[in-house]
Amino acid sequence: MINYNPKDWFTFIFRIHKADTVKKLFPMFIAIAAYSAAIAWLELEVFRLSEKDHIRNITAMHGLLGFVISLLLVFRTNTAYDRWWEGRRQWGLLVNNSRNLALKLQAILPTGHPARQYFRFMIPNYAFAMKDHLRGEFNIHSLEGLTADETAALDGQRHMPNQVAAFIMNKTGELYRQQVITGDQLITINAQLESLTDICGACERIKNTPIPFSYSVFLKKFIFFYVMTLPMGYVFGLGYLVIPMVVFIFYVLASLELIAEEIEDPFGKDANDLPTDVISGNIRKHVQEII
Repeated sequence: MINYNPKDWFTFIFRIHKADTVKKLFPMFIAIAAYSAAIAWLELEVFRLSEKDHIRNITAMHGLLGFVISLLLVFRTNTAYDRWWEGRRQWGLLVNNSRNLALKLQAILPTGHPARQYFRFMIPNYAFAMKDHLRGEFNIHSLEGLTADETAALDGQRHMPNQVAAFIMNKTGELYRQQVITGDQLITINAQLESLTDICGACERIKNTPIPFSYSVFLKKFIFFYVMTLPMGYVFGLGYLVIPMVVFIFYVLASLELIAEEIEDPFGKDANDLPTDVISGNIRKHVQEII
């Protein structure tokens, strides 16, 4: 995720970064400009149409549909941001639950007990396993403190967070059978253990349920045909100035759609995605400070 000062807004105008939609849309800008120039040349120089021709009235359609496309883009942007924010809320819950679990284990487990070292590594391992799982990756090197049996038991083809959660649950059950922790303490710890899976499931719901295909395709087609018909009517009032005007309108509309596409899946590695690497590292740092 890009870190910035929201108050230093003037520099944003001249700032270029890899998430800038201008770079992504630049080939389309050239194509739209060439298309608009061709339409303007045909209407003004070849066919020599005047303002009395009926094609001039096509601007009425843009006036009517402009409100509709605005509503659609607002809905699209809000829906994508809601998914981004819900993802951030779930990772915030993961941070809090990891800390709470570490605090409870720190208070319950005897000083010097080997299980303290085990949970010191394994609780953060869940965050790293979930981060890689949401990205469709398998990186065993990000997991620390695994025993030889656990390393051998891990299967990259299976659900990695569930495997790490199973290690934690098995270790907790073993401590209960050894009477290191009581039944009441086990119930207290179990609430945090269950929340780990709940958080992972909520993130999977966000990732695996994209915007309906029909809606996304319709909006893209709407933007395309809306922009393609702009120079046909406005060329009579603007002349060749219609070329930069159409390019700018396309830039605004298409940029909103591109931004929505990027943030609706907030768990990847795009510039505006959630900083899950940093959050996972903070969980590891804080848990190791506690236990």
